[in-house]
Amino acid sequence: MVSTALNLPGPAACARLRDFGAAVAKIEPPSGDPFEQFCPVWYASLHAGLEVGRLDLKSDVGRHAMSKLLERADILVTAQRASALARLGLDRERLAASYPKLCHVAITGHAPPEDEVPGHDLTYLAAHGLVSPPALPRTLFADMAGAERVVSTALALVIARGRTGKGDAAFAPLAEAAAALAQPLHEGLTRPGALLGGGFAGYNIYAARDAWIAVAALEPHFAKRLAERFALRELTIDTLRELFAAHDSAYWEEWARKNDLPIVAVRDPFPSPRN
Repeated sequence: MVSTALNLPGPAACARLRDFGAAVAKIEPPSGDPFEQFCPVWYASLHAGLEVGRLDLKSDVGRHAMSKLLERADILVTAQRASALARLGLDRERLAASYPKLCHVAITGHAPPEDEVPGHDLTYLAAHGLVSPPALPRTLFADMAGAERVVSTALALVIARGRTGKGDAAFAPLAEAAAALAQPLHEGLTRPGALLGGGFAGYNIYAARDAWIAVAALEPHFAKRLAERFALRELTIDTLRELFAAHDSAYWEEWARKNDLPIVAVRDPFPSPRN
């Protein structure tokens, strides 16, 4: 497979397909991928085992080299807007005419007809109610979920080609990935006070003596077991808050393992160095 997708979603998707056994050629512009400057260690990890080269696709030499790669490729992943792909000779019409068996996954911000509208992970999440100002999201949800959509879309296209003998093209819009992530919120499951939004005692965050713990005794058998271990007739937030405050988080994790309950400490991704 061949990829011209820069930044995060494309490389993350290619790394997943690499792990599935795909041989991946990543083509970067002469200036390289900005992601390598943003996060060089992760860039190196995602590109390990990939054939990475640089081509000027605006030149005849670069386009000729690209055509040789596409002639033997099963999948092409792009992340440029349609207008940019057209300028590089990689628009859908020319790809379909020149490489009829090629499967093309186009990573875009939005689905057509808004695929030329600019955006990034933050704007996709904000548009679907997944940002709580002034804090920024703790990870790149839309990018990472979008990468998984790229993988599934690519595999679906290859499977379909096995039936029809012809390649096809499909979009993988990151805004749609954000919309899917937001569905539990929009359906009411995770709204404040809802079942998974703090309204159920068995699925909640509690303060232990030293840190926070996450309790996910959601299914009836887990909730029943949690109540039984504490000799409670029913689970209430106030009662569990008082009980969990009595010991530290490591105690509760060990206790949970012994009792086959889903309880873990809330880890700090950036712990303060110890003196």
